[in-house]
Order: sequence, then C-alpha cells, then structure tokens
Amino acid sequence: MEKVMVALSGGVDSAVTAALLIEQGYEVIGVHMRLLSGAEHESSDEDARQVAHELGIEFHSLDCREEFDRVIVQNFCAEYVSGRTPNPCILCNRYMKFGYLLQVADELGIDFLATGHYARIDHSGDLPVLRRGHDRKKDQSYFLFTLTAEQLKRVIFPLESTTKEQVKEVAKRINLSARHKAESQDVCFIPDNDYVSFLKKQTLTLPQGGNIVHVDGKVLGRHGGTYHYTIGQRKGLGIGWSEPLYVVSIDVAKNQVVVGEKQFLETTELVVNDVIWSQLSTDKQLRVDCRIRYRHNEAMATVTIDDQDRVRVVFEQPQIGVTSGQSAVFYQDDAVIGGGWIQ
Repeated sequence: MEKVMVALSGGVDSAVTAALLIEQGYEVIGVHMRLLSGAEHESSDEDARQVAHELGIEFHSLDCREEFDRVIVQNFCAEYVSGRTPNPCILCNRYMKFGYLLQVADELGIDFLATGHYARIDHSGDLPVLRRGHDRKKDQSYFLFTLTAEQLKRVIFPLESTTKEQVKEVAKRINLSARHKAESQDVCFIPDNDYVSFLKKQTLTLPQGGNIVHVDGKVLGRHGGTYHYTIGQRKGLGIGWSEPLYVVSIDVAKNQVVVGEKQFLETTELVVNDVIWSQLSTDKQLRVDCRIRYRHNEAMATVTIDDQDRVRVVFEQPQIGVTSGQSAVFYQDDAVIGGGWIQ
C-alpha cells in the first residue's frame, strides 16, 4: 500500500483531502505544521489532531515556527519596507509546504505528499504539468507556480476536480468536525489583515513621514510612512483633488508616495525577475495568458525572454494595478508554464 502524507491545517479542505485518499486505498499519515505562536494557532494544531483522530490515521505535529519566521515573515517585512508588496503564500508553498514537507516525507519513508489545494496535475506527458483547478473560483494554481516537475511527481491534489460545495458535502457525509471551521484569512500571520499594525510590532526601522506627490510633481500632502500604502490604493490618502486619486508608485529612496488619476494606474509592459519555468522552451517569445495577482483575470500578453530568469511582458490591453513584489504567472490554455516576481 502506497503511503501519502497529508498536510492538515485543521480546516475542511485538508480534512476532506485525507478522507478521499483513505477511500482511494492509500495509507494516510497526517502532519500539521505549527507556523505561529498564540492561542489561535494552538487551536489549529488541536483541530488538525482532531481530524486525524476522526479518520483514524497516524499524526505528526511539526514545530516550524522559527523557520517560518526567518524565511517567510522576515522576508514579508523587508519587502514591505522596501516599497514592494509581497505575496508570502507563494514563498510558503515553495519553501515550507512543499520544500520542507517533502523532506519530512523522505525521512518518514512516505511516497507522496497531498494538500487541499484546488489545482490539477496532468501526468499524461513526459513530465507532469500543473493546471488550473476545476473550480475556477477556488483555483490556486497561481500560488503553486514554483513547484518543479520533480516535486509534482510526488504531489497529489485530491480536490483538483471538485468544487467547494462538493467538499462540504463530503465533510458532512462522513461527519467531519472540520466542516464547521471558518475559512482561513488571506495571510495567516496578519491578524485582521492589518499590515500596518503588524509591521509596527516588528523590530524594524520603519520609514518616517514624507510627501504625497501628484504625478505632475505637485506636493499634495504628507504620509506617515510609505509602508502604509500599496499600488492602486484610493482610500485613506487624506488629500483633496478634483478627481479620485490612486497610489501609482512608491518611491522609498525619495520617501514619496506618488498619486494620480486612474489612467496613471494603467500599464502595458512589465519586467519579471527570478522566473521559474515548468518546462524550458527554446522560443524567445511566447504568447501567454498572464495573471499579475491572485484576484486578477488573466490577460493576453507576449513574453520576451531576455534570459531564462528575466523576461519582459507586453499586454494586448492595458492592465491596472501592476505591483512590484507580486508574482506574474504565465498560462497556456490552462497549464502553468512559468512565473516570477514583478520588478
């Protein structure tokens, strides 16, 4: 019997993932990664342990708090202070959920790793290919573009062809207590998604106040630190103007927040660094659907490869809110062919 390790968060998606694999005949081992301290996160560990108990499977709790803080949280803080807007979930998947857990699977002599992600892995070709999940509203392939072909050979996504409603039905059918747990928040270590309060509590030297400047150079007001702002932000600027203004860029070197009318958010071209390709191509130009953030509909674009880890992306239609530090992910049909970080 093949062994599969399931990353149990304590929520319904990973609980149903484990249940489906048991029904498919795998020997399932549950693991929970303790990433944060505090009562709320202690309860997640207990919830994951309860799932394992209800399913009658072996369970391991892994204390990953120190590594998570060093690799994920501190990177997040450094990026924000530098004027970029990071997506920590992508790095967490790369280094923690898949990088580290596959090492643990090796140590325990386990064949596969499974998670509750809504994405598909196509094994029909010579190498496995990551594809969008069946449920487009829940598709999480964007967060998984860093997975290599070697990793995909050992990864299983049992929810690949299911919808959230179907997952809830399975949880109800087998009476899993996790079906009552609320959906997780966007960034697990940011209470109430209050980035500013979180950054202030870290031992950081935060940027001080400076000018809010219109794109034409006129000073319109003052800000309390560039880390308060993200590209596309409209509310909370505290300035008056004849038209609505948005944050269009953040200049940490000059300690300025640059604002402008909505048309100044439009971008037709961007540069993507540290590109990871699922399969290398000899083509210097590729036609792709490009997604520039998770809640973004892919847009048709041409990718020009300067070198294998740096590309230039030109969109057919202007895109709004391109943000330094976010990831750009490239699709052809529904397959992820690569992605990287917006300069």
